[in-house]
Amino acid sequence: MKKFKSIIRWLLLVFFLIWISLGIYHSYKPLPPGISVATPALPVQNVRFLADYTWIDKNDVRQTDQRIFNRIFELISQAERLIVLDMFLYNDFAGDSEATKMDDNLRPLSAELTAALIERKAQVTNLRIVLITDPINQLYGGLESERFDALREAGVEVVITDLDRLRDSNPLWSGVWRLCCQWLGNSSNGGWLQNPVGPDKVTLRTWLKLVNFKANHRKTLVADSEQGLVGLVTSGNPHDASSAHGNIALEFMGPSVRDLLDTEQAVLNFSDTDIKPLPTNQDFLTTTRSPSPASPTLQILTEAKIRDRVIQTLNKSGQGDRIDLAMFYLSHRGIIKALIDAHERGVNLRLLLDPNEDAFGKKKNGIPNRQVALALTKAGIPIRWCDTHGEQCHSKLMLTRPAIGPAELLLGSANFTRRNLDNLNLETNVVLVGPPDTQAIQDASEFFELRWHNAPNQNFSRPYQYYADDSHWRYWRYRLMEFTGLSTF
Repeated sequence: MKKFKSIIRWLLLVFFLIWISLGIYHSYKPLPPGISVATPALPVQNVRFLADYTWIDKNDVRQTDQRIFNRIFELISQAERLIVLDMFLYNDFAGDSEATKMDDNLRPLSAELTAALIERKAQVTNLRIVLITDPINQLYGGLESERFDALREAGVEVVITDLDRLRDSNPLWSGVWRLCCQWLGNSSNGGWLQNPVGPDKVTLRTWLKLVNFKANHRKTLVADSEQGLVGLVTSGNPHDASSAHGNIALEFMGPSVRDLLDTEQAVLNFSDTDIKPLPTNQDFLTTTRSPSPASPTLQILTEAKIRDRVIQTLNKSGQGDRIDLAMFYLSHRGIIKALIDAHERGVNLRLLLDPNEDAFGKKKNGIPNRQVALALTKAGIPIRWCDTHGEQCHSKLMLTRPAIGPAELLLGSANFTRRNLDNLNLETNVVLVGPPDTQAIQDASEFFELRWHNAPNQNFSRPYQYYADDSHWRYWRYRLMEFTGLSTF
């Protein structure tokens, strides 16, 4: 018996060492080539800011004005040779179906996008369409996607991102999962456990993989037009239950579209080695207008390079500069410190945050934004909450207007959290730098001002005290969740 106990102890020690070793290695392992890049800042043409608005009218009824996917459908309808889409959520999962089915503001975006792609492919048979997406849309192999099946049948190349090649954001679980469970695969033939996002039952293996909390969180489009390639980077998903969310996007032309295409080629390279490479820039017409010295420039940032740019911008800001931030999740410790430091240097900061109140028919506890807002408010930084009623304030925007010099607009898919900014999720943002009177920068400024101040029949935001939370328990819970990765943010 004594010898048996000794063997058990040694086996447990070996298991523990392997678990810790796997957790550490897969949290810091080399990234696939082409991930976490900052492309050169290049001249940009035809740049356009787009926004989806959701507000409460004077009768306390939620209204929506959704524009981003209307423009995406226009770009798809004009394409003749190439469409490349990378979209995180592409499904009709409804979360709490009882709550969402009563929401008449919801739009069947996933069905509309599927129909638009299939219709355009039928009209232009030589058009190449590549869709890159996240395995959550098939519940990590636990469900079949009728939309993806229809797209493949129509000739669309559907690529599911290989998340195993990315670093682990939840190493306490992922180390165990890599030891015990990743070899089990999954089955779409049904299961016995509750579906986290819909009515169908799923397998235990779906839940075991879900808790890794990994994602290709990008939202991008590249399509050809008569003038050349058009790029679009957004915070919005073609997801029915997300269709009432507030979102933003930037559409643009010029050489940076080629860089955007290269960042998507990098995902294809490690997710599907059999897929034909995307075409080169020389295959398409390009705009020929010569930029002036004052012309705006655009840069593509992915993964941790987004974090680096945000902190760099905050750290170099000074007295009299203005920085407006609209964010769904804000919890990254480096950015929080940089915000407080900037405020102490005299930077005029305004933060518009989602209250983290709702998620697809379910109530949330306000973590992490309310806990972060408590610390930032104590530091003296002005904060307002989005006035949400079931939807989310899903924009991710930072607008910087120095006292002297060009303005800077940063937006895209990335929340300002550890998971989104520390080379864990796949993310894509753009940075537009140009004169303050650049139309897209002016439009972004007007977007923020409207939501900060509200309008006579449009209520977009509420004062800080409305969702203020001084709970020490929830504050330290947020800090633990951010540090360990035991969270969805």
